[in-house]
Amino acid sequence: MSEPVFIFDVHLDLSMNALEWNRDLRWSQERIRRWEQNMKDKVDRGNNTVCLPEMRKGRIGLCVATQIGRHSPYFHRLPGWNSPEQAWAQTQGQLAWYRAMEEAGELVSIRTTEQLNAHLDLWMKSPPCDDGTPYVVESLKKPAHLPIGFVLSLEGADSIVTLNHLERSYADGLRALGPAHYGPGIYAHGTDASGPLPAKGKELLKEMQRLGIILDVTHLCDECFWDALDVYDGPLWASHQNCRTLAPWNRQFADDQIKAVVERGGILGMAFDAIMMVPGWTHLRSKPSDFQLKIERICDHIDHICQIAGNAKHIGIGTDLDGGYGTEQTPMDMNSIADLQTLPGLLRARGYSQDDIEGIMWRNFVDFLRKTWK
Repeated sequence: MSEPVFIFDVHLDLSMNALEWNRDLRWSQERIRRWEQNMKDKVDRGNNTVCLPEMRKGRIGLCVATQIGRHSPYFHRLPGWNSPEQAWAQTQGQLAWYRAMEEAGELVSIRTTEQLNAHLDLWMKSPPCDDGTPYVVESLKKPAHLPIGFVLSLEGADSIVTLNHLERSYADGLRALGPAHYGPGIYAHGTDASGPLPAKGKELLKEMQRLGIILDVTHLCDECFWDALDVYDGPLWASHQNCRTLAPWNRQFADDQIKAVVERGGILGMAFDAIMMVPGWTHLRSKPSDFQLKIERICDHIDHICQIAGNAKHIGIGTDLDGGYGTEQTPMDMNSIADLQTLPGLLRARGYSQDDIEGIMWRNFVDFLRKTWK
């Protein structure tokens, strides 16, 4: 078996899991599952796939980690906070958790090219650790876990009370932002919603461009997607976004949207949520076994984007694992995030070169950041 590759996962809701699911992500996967085995408050209890030991086991040494706190209009069916100020407070609690994990040596914030390169150098020079346990890190001269690097992102902009709050967030490490999540939003409309980009959204995008914050076009409804591209001329990506052709639903991108991201030099991260991978999935009813869904299905989405782009340079990994679901809504052969290590072999069997595979697993998004932060 070949040595495990380094992986950059560009969408993980770590703080949401820590604070809303009350998961201590330093625990083992088994310990979290045992803790949750009799809990019924959320559909994915006992089915988690992400924790820091499993990330280290799978060589996911770098990620884009989110804050999220949506505002929900009065009596709207989607859950959310009653005011943007409450949503802001929620995201600040999540920020406090990231800082606590930094103080504990578990995570490290990546905000600049210099920090990015130093972090990659640390991981590339450290041997693979197949069980997630500490070993002697040469640069630290003591037994330690390798810290997992994270780039801070905000999923949905409802918590940005004013544009001054956006500037404060940038100072706190925010480097990417998706203006919308599900439903209608203050700054943009998202999945299963419709409508043009509001005036406040245009102001937000202009301030993002001034600050150098990456636009994450994931979740934007079709009309807001095209409006955003007209207003915003800075760096953009789609952190967790599959192909509508292969999994019909407005949550995924149509081919002309994929082409537009590619033409702007953006990258699309492949998500491992079953509802985004196969056609005909019914939320809360379908099971992976109904579709015999395997990890290899994501290769179909990768192939499709490669055909549109003409190369493999606009694809990466943005799993969205434990993003409000668990193994009840992932491929049958994905028990934990560490199982991403099966993907290089699947891509190799389809004729992808080693250079292509390394690009998809980490380098495409890293090169994007190096160019953006130059």
